[in-house]
Amino acid sequence: MSPRSSFAHARQTREAIVEAGLRIASVEGLEGLTIGRLAADLGLSKSGVLGHFGSKETLQLEVVDAAAELFGREVVGRAERAPEGLRRLRALVESWVSYVERGVLPGGCFFTAAASEFDDRSGPVRNAVAGLAWVWERDLRRQVDLAVAAGELPAGTDSDQVVFELSGHLLALNYALRLHRDPAAPARARTAIARLLE
Repeated sequence: MSPRSSFAHARQTREAIVEAGLRIASVEGLEGLTIGRLAADLGLSKSGVLGHFGSKETLQLEVVDAAAELFGREVVGRAERAPEGLRRLRALVESWVSYVERGVLPGGCFFTAAASEFDDRSGPVRNAVAGLAWVWERDLRRQVDLAVAAGELPAGTDSDQVVFELSGHLLALNYALRLHRDPAAPARARTAIARLLE
């Protein structure tokens, strides 16, 4: 095997490990992501999996990055064509509802699960999850502020409060879909969000 093909094979193996890790972590959490489980699922040796990352924490961080990339494509990317302000805000939130409704990941919203798993911990994985949540909330807040400036939402609208309430509706949707398997949950979420943003 030439050095170039060897490098390509190593990169493909690493990507396959991270992809499998993302699917597993969406259901079983980042702590449920073990080197042994990935090795068994992918037909690799434990040392073969570990050799790509060096530690479980590095693997977890790679999975968080992969989840962020997926979220960027499936949620943020789907809303980018909408004009900024209220229409972009509605598009972002609808993309998130659709992302969970379509079951893009087998465990629902990766970041909802990871936030619950790591909220009271410390360290690089918690910081990565918290940082990405902060970016999402900042982007929503920006669209609320732009909507207020354009007169699409009432003057004096508290953007922090709107983002807080939107987050509550989205968390409730993920909860209802994952725990209760409630097929009416997406429609309920859309109704609640429409009322909030009227």
